Amino acid sequence: MNNFLYGLTGDIVTPLDPIYSEARQGFNTAIQQFPLIIVYCATKTDVSNAVIWSRRHCVPIRIRSGGHNYEGYSNGDCTLVIDISQMNDMRIDEGLNELIVQGGVTNKLVYEFVASKGYPFPGGTCPTVGVSGYALGGGWGLSCRNFGLGCDSLKEIELINYEGITIKANRENHCDLFWACRGAGGGNFGVIVSMTFNLPPKVRNVTLIEIDYLNVREQEQEEFLYVWQEWLKTADKRITLIGRVYHSSADGLGMLIRGIFYGSAEAAMEMMADFLALDNAEYNIESMTFLEAVTIIGSVYPPSEKFQSASRFAFRDFTSNERTELVDLIRKRSPGSVFAGISLYALGGRVSEIETDDTAFYYRNAKYIMWLETVWENPIYAKENREWIVNRFPYLEAITIGSYVNFPYKELYDYLQEYYGTHVRELKKIKKKYDPKNIFTFPQSIGRTDCCNDCPHYQLKNHLEGEISEMREENYRGFRYVSKR
Repeated sequence: MNNFLYGLTGDIVTPLDPIYSEARQGFNTAIQQFPLIIVYCATKTDVSNAVIWSRRHCVPIRIRSGGHNYEGYSNGDCTLVIDISQMNDMRIDEGLNELIVQGGVTNKLVYEFVASKGYPFPGGTCPTVGVSGYALGGGWGLSCRNFGLGCDSLKEIELINYEGITIKANRENHCDLFWACRGAGGGNFGVIVSMTFNLPPKVRNVTLIEIDYLNVREQEQEEFLYVWQEWLKTADKRITLIGRVYHSSADGLGMLIRGIFYGSAEAAMEMMADFLALDNAEYNIESMTFLEAVTIIGSVYPPSEKFQSASRFAFRDFTSNERTELVDLIRKRSPGSVFAGISLYALGGRVSEIETDDTAFYYRNAKYIMWLETVWENPIYAKENREWIVNRFPYLEAITIGSYVNFPYKELYDYLQEYYGTHVRELKKIKKKYDPKNIFTFPQSIGRTDCCNDCPHYQLKNHLEGEISEMREENYRGFRYVSKR
């Protein structure tokens, strides 16, 4: 082994290794970064050794489970990537009503495991997202109005700190760290190696809700936004929805609804009456198992795609003029864009029943999350698509408050305030207490330090970027339409 790597354990990959081309693939392929080393950890000891090694050799750390950070913060140039995806053991203690998982499990793994025992789980929509990153950033999912955010079910976390020591944090021990990690924990305080969740009640079936609206007009998209905000005011907390208005190369202007209701299909039909009354509605509202529902919803996600996005929280109803302006944001796509859309992620219900200061997740009282997005396939259009978001973000920012840390946007001026609101001061204190050497950093971390580009291997980045610029893979998502087209 290279002397430079002496002391590391786990499977080690460097950018020159043959399998690095596979290791460097992330969810957002518009972001290409080139770490110095990737350590695939199988045990807590592997993680501890990697942290200690990084300090000894002054190599910045990045932490990766699912690798789905929208701005690529689970990777980095000339960094040591601690990949915990191989740490995916799970067990259920039905006596204590607990689910205990290692830090590398994904939504898909957890869903399949808990469903085999008859349970649902308040996880995310994309099957390959790491549950640790998801929950530590708050954790919006299609069960959140019924069970709360992912972080609300957390009972205990186990992490490796800056000294390579294991710390257990819960409501009694290291309670300040436990508070911080429920909404601001992703990559800021240590490497999560284990999480304990409270289990929700068992369910036999849920109702999957799918509604498509194809070939619509801008006025219909504006009406959809009105129906959405009116519906949400009195929505049963057992139902959580994603709404979307979009403009794609395949469909032109369209809308959709996807969601899960913890109740019968007949009751769901009544609840969705206002959406079903809109023109061009094609729907499927069907009772099925929880696992079947989340598998169907997750099936539309591609293994990777090139996109740029920005998120905001909506706290109030939008006027008719504002709804017109929102639809106008996506009326003209960027050059090379195959999809532009505004997604709406319903909040309320159990999310808002928890007090703002009970966890680090600050935006408890928001009505929903808004997400502006553009997708392209040919890498030569990356700059234009990123500028498309930059040019439209100011309007979105003007009518909303704050941004969701799990949907990060690198152009935020004061990202700490945008992500964490008035919790920033307390989070900085906790950061200083538990990571005084500021070991766990990334471009939008709580204790950010800008990494330098004088890494002896930094020239490799330019070489590999030249190879990647020639790629022309097409990974554009395929929607699951309610009816065959």
